[in-house]
Amino acid sequence: MIRTSRRKFLKYGGAAGAALGLGGWANLARADEILRVGVVYVSPVSDIGWTKQHSLGVEAIRAEFGDRVELTVLDNVYNPQDAERVFRELASTNHLVFGTSFSHGTPLQRVAPRFPDVAFEHCSGIVHLDNLGTFEAKYYEGTYVAGVAAGHMSESGRIGFVGGFPIPDIVGPANALLLGAQSVNPDVTCSTIFLNSWYDPGREREAVNTLVSQGCDVICSMTDTATGVQTSGELGAWSIGYASDMSQFSDRHLTAFTLDWSSYYVDAARTVADGNWVAEEHWGGLSDGVVKMSPYNEAIPAEVQAEMDSVKAAIAAGELHPYRGELKNQDGEVVVAEGEVLSDGDIRSMVWFVEGMIGSLS
Repeated sequence: MIRTSRRKFLKYGGAAGAALGLGGWANLARADEILRVGVVYVSPVSDIGWTKQHSLGVEAIRAEFGDRVELTVLDNVYNPQDAERVFRELASTNHLVFGTSFSHGTPLQRVAPRFPDVAFEHCSGIVHLDNLGTFEAKYYEGTYVAGVAAGHMSESGRIGFVGGFPIPDIVGPANALLLGAQSVNPDVTCSTIFLNSWYDPGREREAVNTLVSQGCDVICSMTDTATGVQTSGELGAWSIGYASDMSQFSDRHLTAFTLDWSSYYVDAARTVADGNWVAEEHWGGLSDGVVKMSPYNEAIPAEVQAEMDSVKAAIAAGELHPYRGELKNQDGEVVVAEGEVLSDGDIRSMVWFVEGMIGSLS
């Protein structure tokens, strides 16, 4: 795998692209040339977390294609202006380009039309173009299952949630966490804190300290670190991990809702190489293995583990939907009527809290 610094890439990438003169994915299948793939991470690759799971997707491409693929991977690219330059340079030298963060959206939307023969894939994206597809996970399915554990394991009836930003991809899973807990104990509440950052271990530690001091004894963190899991354990609270199995960081880690992007990465690479790629919208969950639950903590009673497995299977089979009504918002207003289910569009644009959530979206 090729890894290079952002500075070197921006310095030399333009000249390389001019020399290659790539002709797009439709020509690749006929030319029998090496597939060139560029990937941009929003944070450094560590042993766990959001970016780690994307790196496993990249490795799946390597395993599938071997010497028939050349990968350029850049990490820690989060500033929109930097990202636009990086995507532009990658597009000049690659057949397929991946963006891995919601924050990469505007840069990709600006760059993709300039390179109509390059295939772009955006994780967490909401805008589609002729050559810009998106893929995402139904995180809320995993948080609902984890919420069942939280509802059983919480002694105070108060759980906590730490999120990166108050965007639908985070707000929705936070709501589902509480709904899962309330399926066990209707009186459970969930206090929330948003960091306005994907990677800020210091502020995350402060947030967990605040939540535990307020009486929350189960904490779920949707950030790109294990800080929430570590700090919760140190303070005697249970924790729920995100993206990767984080049990190595605390013996009070209940479970994690993990992400497996490999099928999306390999499928995009394969269809580009075959000349069959089209811009599509992918949204996977428990049923197709994009969302998975990590092993349960042995401290969770066997009957609760069995209940979690039952809930997980019911969601995967379409028999249980975390957002089935009646659902009320924080003000007690009915948003989803009894027996109805929130639409996919409404789920993906969710910027409201369900009843029992404590905190602000501002």
